[in-house]
Amino acid sequence: GSHDTMTYCLDRRSAVSGNESKLVKFLNKCMPCIVHPIIMKWSTTQVLTVTEQLEAGVRYLDFRIAHKANDPSMNLYFVHMVYTTVTVQDTLWEVLRWLETHPQEVVILACRNFDGLTKRIHSHLVACIKEIFQCKLCPRNVMPTLRTMWQLGHQVIVSYEEDVELEQHCELWPAIPYWWGNKTSTRGLIRYLERMKRRGRPGKFFVAGINLTENLGYILLHPFGSLKKMTLRSLPCLKIWIRQQYPGPKKECINIIAGDFIGNNDFVKDVIELNRKI
Repeated sequence: GSHDTMTYCLDRRSAVSGNESKLVKFLNKCMPCIVHPIIMKWSTTQVLTVTEQLEAGVRYLDFRIAHKANDPSMNLYFVHMVYTTVTVQDTLWEVLRWLETHPQEVVILACRNFDGLTKRIHSHLVACIKEIFQCKLCPRNVMPTLRTMWQLGHQVIVSYEEDVELEQHCELWPAIPYWWGNKTSTRGLIRYLERMKRRGRPGKFFVAGINLTENLGYILLHPFGSLKKMTLRSLPCLKIWIRQQYPGPKKECINIIAGDFIGNNDFVKDVIELNRKI
């Protein structure tokens, strides 16, 4: 999986999203030439396009969806502090085009965040998802083994973090839990993941996020840093942790693993190799 999948196309001219703190918005308004480049450095988690991520082997896409404030249109964007240049609708069509040329591949689209979406816009988004993927959508009453999905022609599982829409549409799956450590250090992140494993894995899909997270103190101590530098330093240790994991239904087994900058350091290859342990 890729964490914050769409941040490779964040808009440098974008306003700060409505979900951010008043302090961030104020600083960005007062000192945009200083604050906005810092926001971009610490918001970008991927450099590969969605098609390149799929080609690399990613099968879980983390879509943080938003509607811009005061935008009269129904256009939806992705968001991570700022908005993307591409729309959600165009990205869904891009995923569909890739699936049509890879008919035995299955992807999970985790639709989350929903910054600024009203009930009407939620209904519009679900209608777009159903129109674009049609029979490729796997209903939640299907046990999604690869064999079953191939037989039925399903290629897409949509996890949707909004209960009202979920109840109305059998094509939507419940929110997939994401183990987010919110840690600035690799050691702290691994301790968090091991603690979560000891509690026992959820019964269905879940994500272990191996992504580090900056905070204001960390940014101030690393004025020339970026999320990419922070991530690349952590990858050798996280690579060792990934290779030690086991997939499957047992208590301490791992399911989906999602990370930042997934094109680096054999991350995808190491996760896929875990399947040989089954």
